[in-house]
Amino acid sequence: MPLTRDIHPMPEFVRDALLARRLMDAYRARPAYQQNDYLGWIRRAKRPETREKRLDQMLAELERGDVYMNMAWKPK
Repeated sequence: MPLTRDIHPMPEFVRDALLARRLMDAYRARPAYQQNDYLGWIRRAKRPETREKRLDQMLAELERGDVYMNMAWKPK
């Protein structure tokens, strides 16, 4: 199902972090809406510290595998 909201391109620093932590496959395994939500949420941060905090949260959630935006999530 295509997304109806704005599509957010992946910033290079997010791509680099996913590759460095070997989490690109975990990211790609998430539904399109989650991928897009994470990117939009990270990009909307005004301060670099907030952007880093959000990136760290996304990476931790991908590593854990059962969390999305601090909510329980069950992959199909």
